[in-house]
Amino acid sequence: QVLDGAGLDVDFHLLSPKGETLVFDQRKSDGVHTVETEDGDYMFCFDNTFSTISEKVIFFELILDNMGEEGGQDREDWKKYVTGTDLLDMKLEDILESINSVKARLSKSVQIQTLLRAFEARDRNIQESNFDRVNFWSVVNLGVMVVVSAVQVYMLKSLFEDKRKSRT
Repeated sequence: QVLDGAGLDVDFHLLSPKGETLVFDQRKSDGVHTVETEDGDYMFCFDNTFSTISEKVIFFELILDNMGEEGGQDREDWKKYVTGTDLLDMKLEDILESINSVKARLSKSVQIQTLLRAFEARDRNIQESNFDRVNFWSVVNLGVMVVVSAVQVYMLKSLFEDKRKSRT
């Protein structure tokens, strides 16, 4: 998401490890992309060459789902330390499932809050830019009003001046 800068747009490229273009967006202000990955290094680029005069502030978040699921062995390691009945195993599995569910929901909530902060930052930058623009044109308007009122007073005064020379 483009938070600040002229036009609020930028180009985005995402390349696979094989060099294939997976995503190419031109002059977009925001976007969400989901990609099935494979092993290797991916390359992504935010390109602002079409607008070299103005700089941009970019927010991006890289979310990797299903990371660490290969480590199923680690999840089962705790079971070898537990001795007791099947009832105890069942309760521990239920607790572990609840904890993982809470952890997943908390991480999702952190992602959503981060995204909302990015939206708020972009909106605040736009608002501050509009505030500066309104203040500038208000000062210009005030200056024009002062000049017009001075000209009107001068013109009205000149109407009542007696231009005839009177000799006494």
